[in-house]
Amino acid sequence: MESTPVEVSIVIVTWNAARYMVDCLKSLERQTALPTEIIVVDNASSDGTARLIRDRFPDVILVESDRNLGFAKANNVGIARSKGRFLFLVNPDVIVMPGCLNTLVNHMKSDPSVGLVGPGMLGPEDRIVRRSTMRFPTPWNALCRALALDSIFKRSRTFGGFMMNDFAHDRNADVEILNGWFWGVRRDAVEQVGVLDDQLFMYGDDLDWSYRFHRAGYRNLFCADAAAIHYGGGTTAKAPAYFYIERQRANIQFWQKYHDRSAVAFYVFTIWLHELVCILGYCGVFLCRKSARGKAAYKIGMSKACLLWLLGLRSNEKALA
Repeated sequence: MESTPVEVSIVIVTWNAARYMVDCLKSLERQTALPTEIIVVDNASSDGTARLIRDRFPDVILVESDRNLGFAKANNVGIARSKGRFLFLVNPDVIVMPGCLNTLVNHMKSDPSVGLVGPGMLGPEDRIVRRSTMRFPTPWNALCRALALDSIFKRSRTFGGFMMNDFAHDRNADVEILNGWFWGVRRDAVEQVGVLDDQLFMYGDDLDWSYRFHRAGYRNLFCADAAAIHYGGGTTAKAPAYFYIERQRANIQFWQKYHDRSAVAFYVFTIWLHELVCILGYCGVFLCRKSARGKAAYKIGMSKACLLWLLGLRSNEKALA
């Protein structure tokens, strides 16, 4: 007898996130009655992730890499192994709430113009909806970000554009960028738009993929009627300065890919400006607020590391232990 065709493929890329994997996989197993496969691509974890999956989740398709491929390339490996009509790329530090996948699948089934879909992001402690969307970067919103105007005027679309702080995430809406912690997409749309850009190691994939779906005429739909819990920082906490610099590197790559040299130069200038503003601002916090000195010192350290990297005085090699 022929096996039932797979309807939903879930791809999870992990690097040393074993402590989250059990809860993530259990939440996915309870999701949908549709024929589903789960594919985990392990980026050479050293925390026993692969062994855990083999022992406790034998039905999961485990792909073990002998090195850290990065987020985009490893997801592409998982996509290549998948068979489903609908694909979900889910971070390992996510717990998917009941009914989430069915709701997202129904949105994609009901409207072929929908390219990417993403659920509401809930905080792990308070279950309050967090920001999970952005607008495409422009010189103006990059400058507003650099000067912290998006933090000062959080509800202003004019000044808070890039981080989309003016959007309450309380309703379904077409958005420009869906952040890459949890994506749903139809396979036929991926075949038209293409897979993730594997030149992006860790970040920038959400900007790039959302932009490519947008240019191809698809809608990127934020779905407030679906939800998942995202712990966040499950990987980046191990090397915060490294990942902070990687985020900036990826943003520069996006500008280089889609903008001319003058625009790229202006964007790099806004990075310098942003880091200098952060250092000055958090130095003030450090001096004036004793209770916030730990956070201020951390922020100053991140900005200092980024400036050293921009000056070529700090390397940021991709080969992580």
